[in-house]
Amino acid sequence: MNVSLTSKLEKLVKQKVKSGLYNSASEVIRESLRLLEERDRINKIRIRELRKEVAEGIGQLRRGEFTEVTDDSLSKTFGEIKARGRKKLSARKKNRTA
Repeated sequence: MNVSLTSKLEKLVKQKVKSGLYNSASEVIRESLRLLEERDRINKIRIRELRKEVAEGIGQLRRGEFTEVTDDSLSKTFGEIKARGRKKLSARKKNRTA
């Protein structure tokens, strides 16, 4: 099998061999393919989990298990978060000067 690489990838393969981590360009390519296979496997698992979570969310929506968020409620929530943050920041400043 012949493989054509861009000059950038060829340089990378040569650097890996030169580093001593690999004995040959073939080893670098085999390791690269193993990592690609592992990444594909992980992505399949993530997609399966995501689909499961989406299905669960759709089920919750159908059962009415959700909280409706309005502009007003969102503004109120953000205001509360800001207030807590400012309070913590103020307490830290007081502790530093004490």
